[in-house]
Amino acid sequence: MRPVPVPAGLYHLRSPVALGRAVCVLLGSVAVADALSIASGVHARLLLGDRTEDGYATVDDLTWTHAEVLYQSTGALQGLTLLATAVVFLIWLRRVRRNAEVFDPAAHSMRPGWAIGAWFVPIGNLWLPYRVVRDVRTASELPGTPGGRSAFPGVLLHAWWVALVAAQLFGRYASQRYEAAETLDEITDALDLVAFSDALDIAAAVLAVLLVRGLTAMQGERATLGPLAVG
Repeated sequence: MRPVPVPAGLYHLRSPVALGRAVCVLLGSVAVADALSIASGVHARLLLGDRTEDGYATVDDLTWTHAEVLYQSTGALQGLTLLATAVVFLIWLRRVRRNAEVFDPAAHSMRPGWAIGAWFVPIGNLWLPYRVVRDVRTASELPGTPGGRSAFPGVLLHAWWVALVAAQLFGRYASQRYEAAETLDEITDALDLVAFSDALDIAAAVLAVLLVRGLTAMQGERATLGPLAVG
């Protein structure tokens, strides 16, 4: 996809600071929800760990029902926090993408609308959003000093995207295993898989916080210079 320069005057700079802070707070809530899910999963697994000589779980039905309701409740909390975070993150990304268009229109390989649209392209959402963020980072760098003082290193961008994709793909696999589990061994194995996917999600959330903070600060420095001089 060829770069499509857009006149800097089409957009004007708007501070992403407040949105960035909101995203970071919501990402923190995602990590907390994931931690609660892990804790409730460990609790459920411990209940199933005590078995009779015949291999049957010793937990009574009422105790297991409470554990299962708790586990499902933490899952619902995960979904709510993830949805809220995704909405605000996309608003923040749209803001920094438009700022980046002012900084350097030629630095982008995709049109501004892809800041949101890229996430909804089947299969393509495995790499298109990464390209959007990568180009925003490039356009937001201080001229002559790639990376800038407040910029995040390129390895952070790569690590965030790998962690995010891994968490999403592995999370779907773990959820399918849990829903299909019937025997005690299948359930305990699925609980382990879901816990690991939650840990990946926490890692992705932490890396996302660093990315949002770094890119927001980066644009703050870059904004003092105005649009890129052409000619």
